[in-house]
Amino acid sequence: MKPTIFLTTLFVLSTINLFSQTIADLKLKPKEIPKGGYMVSDGNVCITPQACSFYNDIETYSNIVGTVKSKAIQSFKSKADRGSIMYFEFDHVFKGDRFLQGLLWGKAGEPTAEHPEEYIAKGKFLVIWSLKADSPLKEKSETKVEAILE
Repeated sequence: MKPTIFLTTLFVLSTINLFSQTIADLKLKPKEIPKGGYMVSDGNVCITPQACSFYNDIETYSNIVGTVKSKAIQSFKSKADRGSIMYFEFDHVFKGDRFLQGLLWGKAGEPTAEHPEEYIAKGKFLVIWSLKADSPLKEKSETKVEAILE
């Protein structure tokens, strides 16, 4: 009887943690921004217009990807790097993988030097990194987001 109670409690706690995440949890905090002269920038500084268009006009795509509950963007600039991280929380599970891949990468079907955006979609959350592939910001954010959403 006791092992069942323990396992049930463990399951409930892990489920609560998964569903209690917010966009604020996913965003980089000031102390998490890598060294290298990064300055926070207003608005968006996406590498490609497709990524910013998706962020700005997400409601246009709601019949394809689902209805957005909330969204946020963090943009950064430094001498060697610039870009934006876009965060989305949907009302239901994100369902637009194929559409987003086509929008961001076109026929290539994967990131390229010209279209380096990458993303992770997990449950109701979608995060798009519009940063160069070797960006320290992308690496730091990606590690954080994957740890929280896994």
